[in-house]
This record gives sequence, structure tokens and C-alpha cells, in this order.
Amino acid sequence: MQVVLLERITKLGQMGDVVTVKDGYARNFLLPQGKALRANKSNLERFESERAQLEARNLEQKSEAESVKAKLDGETVIIIRQSGETGQLYGSVSPRDIAEALTDKGFNLERGQIGLDAPIKILGLHETNVTLHPEVSSTVVVNVARTEEEAERQSKGEDVTIEKIEEEEIMLQAEEVFEEGAESDLSEEAEGEETQEAEDVPEASSDEEETPEEAEDSTE
Repeated sequence: MQVVLLERITKLGQMGDVVTVKDGYARNFLLPQGKALRANKSNLERFESERAQLEARNLEQKSEAESVKAKLDGETVIIIRQSGETGQLYGSVSPRDIAEALTDKGFNLERGQIGLDAPIKILGLHETNVTLHPEVSSTVVVNVARTEEEAERQSKGEDVTIEKIEEEEIMLQAEEVFEEGAESDLSEEAEGEETQEAEDVPEASSDEEETPEEAEDSTE
């Protein structure tokens, strides 16, 4: 489908460009969002008649976006999630989660403005792009941690995942030492019991007592 763009679209074109896009992309996004019009004669004429107004509105929106960018750039949001020992999340962090976290800090954003190629699935600091205007974008940091304390430590450059693995290894080594000690105690206890049993067995007499018959034979 051919459309005329009413604003700049990344990787597609500038305002006023006539471009060819897939029908689904046009019907589901460009047209309903007011970002383009079908490129027919009447719409092209309409665009040319409204071009000055569209450009003025674009400049105004761009100026507003730049004001937001000045406040938003470098902003950090903390999102708490549970994870495994290696930092792999039980679940993920989506653009909606990030948009809601930024909205809670006073920035009115929608999930479609969050530039994530794929949901975040691991602990750590994740730089994320936010589109404020077709020509203005900002970068925020998404701090994904298990607790507020870990989030603070991550912000200082600590790798809490490595520490968690080291703690697990120390605990495992301690358990192994405990088990080895317990086995050693059991072995010594068993040896002690065997020695005691050997001491308790009566010794056989070297001189056997003579029977009455043997005594008589000896006197004869």
C-alpha cells in the first residue's frame, strides 16, 4: 500500500514522503495512529493544503520532546524481580513494565515508546531507548534486581550475581566438609566398637584341665 507520511518515521521516511508499506502495517499502525494517509489524489491534495500546519505542529511537539529529554536522559528506574542463582529472571521485564515505572516517576509514557528489541530476562543494569518524538529520543537505565538493596549495589557497579554464586559455592563446600567430618566420626566410632568387642572376648586357657580318667592313667 502507498501512503503519505504525516511525520518522520524511523527507517521509513520524512514528513510528506510517499512510501510503499505492507497493508497490515498501514492498516494496523500508520493509518489508525494518524501517522500517514493513503496516497490517493484527494489525500495528497489535503496534505499539501495542511502541510504548513503539520510542520508547525511537528516543531512544537519536537520542542516539547526536547524539554522532556533534558529531564529524562540518564533517569534510572528500579524493577524488582525474582531470579535464579545465575541471574536469569523468573519471567521478564516488558516495555509496559518500564513505561509504568517511568510514569510513576512523573513521565507520561506508553509502552510503544520503549525501545526494547526483546523483554529483559536477566538481572543487571540495562540501557533502554525511549522515543519521545520521531526526531527526539532519550536513554534511561533499567535496574533489574531482586531487592532494593541489591539494586543500590548494582548502581554502584557491583555484580550481585557473582556474589550469589560465590555464596552458594561456600555453602556447598561447608556442607561437603560437614559430611566428610560426619563420615570420619562414624568410621572412628565403628573402629572403637570393634576394638572393644575384641577386648571383651575371653582368652582360651593354654593348659586344659585334666579329666578324672586322664589323672588315673597318669598315676598308673
